[in-house]
Amino acid sequence: MTRRTMIEAIQNAQELAMEADERVVVFGEDVGYFGGVFRCTAGLQKKFGKQRCFDTPISELGIVGAAIGMAAYGMKPCVEIQFADYMYPAYDQIVSEAARLRYRSAGEFTCPMVVRMPTGGGIYGAQTHSQSPEALFTHVAGLKTVVPSNPYDAKGLLLAAIEDPDPVIFLEPKRLYNGPFDGRHDIPVTHWKKHDLSEVPDTHYTVPLGKAAVVREGAEVTVLAYGTMVHVAMSATEQTGVDAEVIDLRTLLPLDENTIAASVKKTGRCVIVHEATRTSGFGAELSAIVQELCFHHLEAPIERVTGWDTPYPHAQEWDYFPGPKRVGEALQKVLQEA
Repeated sequence: MTRRTMIEAIQNAQELAMEADERVVVFGEDVGYFGGVFRCTAGLQKKFGKQRCFDTPISELGIVGAAIGMAAYGMKPCVEIQFADYMYPAYDQIVSEAARLRYRSAGEFTCPMVVRMPTGGGIYGAQTHSQSPEALFTHVAGLKTVVPSNPYDAKGLLLAAIEDPDPVIFLEPKRLYNGPFDGRHDIPVTHWKKHDLSEVPDTHYTVPLGKAAVVREGAEVTVLAYGTMVHVAMSATEQTGVDAEVIDLRTLLPLDENTIAASVKKTGRCVIVHEATRTSGFGAELSAIVQELCFHHLEAPIERVTGWDTPYPHAQEWDYFPGPKRVGEALQKVLQEA
């Protein structure tokens, strides 16, 4: 198998999808000739031509609106929003059109499209290049929302998303593009090529949407995380010595409630970690689900470790970012409470 970064795995998934199905098209700002601001579409225009991989004007509304029209007529667009922070002009199209098309047409039309977006902070991008808007999509019936944490999953999940008959929001933690960042910003990041999860098959495969992964088995507490926070949780577990079971949700909708419930019922404790702001973040939904499914098994209140309820600050990047220190404190807190 080839060792790939997450960037290379995402590029490879799109390339294989375009080879297998001529209905798959890729477009967005700078994705053609330039290969995307993060190079996730590098080489696709050269290989497939300007009709299958092309640049668009700076209009997120136009990008998503065109993709919805194409999808309704049987094509499979995989479009890129350059940063998740830029998706707001397209939000009406995503919510009112893409997510509703199957329902409002009684199944006569579907919307097999993927909207890729780099998400999250940790790159000194400040308030307009660091947002994590996943909760805005999980609230919308008709959308699927995916957040990979490693190259292997990124390729398999993206191929599954492209093949799905309904719209999928594919959020790519940009801090993970080149290596498994664990929140320790003061030490060098290990490149993906030195990590086992960079071993990505060259051929087609899928990772099913709606299936979480237990990335570390444990007995004392369950940690629910996704994207970059999976690696932060693993680092916190290592530093504290807490025997935590770490679950990578991978897909937020559909959500693997069975894996979550089985783990929390085993450990009796739960810590939820995400980078987005706390109030109305996806962690609140996770907390409610754990409470509903595991109430009689909980031995301590559920803890949430999140970003703060502020715009993402540039000068205080690492105070906002939920690092291993804050996660470790939450792990120790739930073990002390009864």
